[in-house]
Amino acid sequence: MPIATASQTIGPYWHLLEDKSWADALRFGAEGERIAVSGRIVDGAGAPVADACVEIWQSDPPASDSFPGFARAATDKDGVFRLVTLKPGPVRGRGNATQAPHLAVAIFARGLLRHLVTRLYFAGEPLNETDPLLSFIAPDRRGTLIARPDGAGAWRLDIVLQGADETVFLDV
Repeated sequence: MPIATASQTIGPYWHLLEDKSWADALRFGAEGERIAVSGRIVDGAGAPVADACVEIWQSDPPASDSFPGFARAATDKDGVFRLVTLKPGPVRGRGNATQAPHLAVAIFARGLLRHLVTRLYFAGEPLNETDPLLSFIAPDRRGTLIARPDGAGAWRLDIVLQGADETVFLDV
């Protein structure tokens, strides 16, 4: 009989963070617009979270043999993570509403009783103005979900776990 794994960890899969290839969703040969997504995770005091796991998931492009649709990376001693994937396109959501291109983001770390879930949207994307989820969030808080360009094909979104500049997290 299997032993239950505590909900505050990713259980027996934590060792996969040691394999850096999991941070590259293109490792099986997927083709398309390659992007790198990076950021820094800090706690409420501004200290780096050096033991977190960051996962991204996306619906577009759809998962296939050459594209798993997700990637996972550990933060380093400075709380920095970096993942490689394909630039997502718009997808249909609840009520068939068009959602702006985005990545779903899950954060696992010591001290979190449950993983945190948020989204990463892309600055300058016209559909951000009508995205159903972004429209639901107070205008002064939406920026915590918007990644900024950080070089050619690179995007950056820093994540704050608590405090005045806390990232918007979703109740899932």
